[in-house]
Amino acid sequence: MADDGVTTANVQAAVVVHADDLPVYCPNPGMPLWSSHPRVFLDVAGAGEAMCPYCGTRYRLEGDAKAGH
Repeated sequence: MADDGVTTANVQAAVVVHADDLPVYCPNPGMPLWSSHPRVFLDVAGAGEAMCPYCGTRYRLEGDAKAGH
């Protein structure tokens, strides 16, 4: 296999969430049942992005979080 300098990564687009979606948890309601894992709440309000420690799904906050989140 030739090395052409191009790295192929299995990168999945982040799940975009808004302030109305807080608190964010994974697995989210849109995920298929076969991919279930224990529910984990993710802090996207602090850094604007968080990754699920179980499945690696990235969640990105679009806009600002409301006070209290």
